[in-house]
Amino acid sequence: MKAQEIREMEEDGLDQKLVELKDQLFKLRFQNELGQLENSAKIQNIRKDIARIETILTEMRAKAQAKA
Repeated sequence: MKAQEIREMEEDGLDQKLVELKDQLFKLRFQNELGQLENSAKIQNIRKDIARIETILTEMRAKAQAKA
């Protein structure tokens, strides 16, 4: 996911996407341990997406607090 796509989403949608990505990361790590994962780069890409979402959520929440 690109940062611009993430910024266009609402906070609730981002929370839902974050849960999905964490679940997917868990499954990929499990497959990796079993030796069933063909493309280990997927793990790195998902970790980066999770970090992007968490960063943008933090920014959104900081802006919301500043307005209040």
